[in-house]
Amino acid sequence: MPPFLRGLTLGLSLIVAIGPQNAFVLRQGLTRRYGLLAALACSLADTALITFGVLGVGALLARSPALVTLGTLAGASFLLWYGWRSFRSARHPGTLQTEGQAAQTPGTILVTAAAFSLLNPHAILDTVVLIGGASAGLGSAGRTAFLLGTVLASWTWFFALALLAGRLAPLMRSPRAWQVLDVLIGVVMWTIAAGLIRGVFSGG
Repeated sequence: MPPFLRGLTLGLSLIVAIGPQNAFVLRQGLTRRYGLLAALACSLADTALITFGVLGVGALLARSPALVTLGTLAGASFLLWYGWRSFRSARHPGTLQTEGQAAQTPGTILVTAAAFSLLNPHAILDTVVLIGGASAGLGSAGRTAFLLGTVLASWTWFFALALLAGRLAPLMRSPRAWQVLDVLIGVVMWTIAAGLIRGVFSGG
């Protein structure tokens, strides 16, 4: 899979999982209160974390063949675990809760979005550690393409969520929809993990 498509696929697989960022953006879109601003803030925060992961962590790992192997295997292991967790979640699907009072001012929107993005251990693990490790085996051009793919996934998802909140909300409240989504995420995660492992043991 080309680096750009790998980054795009991995980014979408990570970001569409139920989480505080998605609930926040969807809530703002549903209430028509700064939904696009919420999407912009979350996208910018994710871009910063992803860039640090790919150009910082990924580039650092790429300086040593041993670190590339370790980083790639660690990323693949996490993908296998993440995929297993998605399959497990599909057995007991949840729903995306959007109830609650939305933030009222642009300043509060920005602060809340930053907190959901930068103070969320799962978001940091996904963007910095997982995405950074998954890019370690790529060359400079490949890491750039991979970065663009993952960033595009973030921006596309958040703005689609804000703009289509009214239509997506009923679907996202359905456990069956999240069950299907969890299975798809698990398949994608395991497919990417298999590709990373195959690359390590095939020497490329």
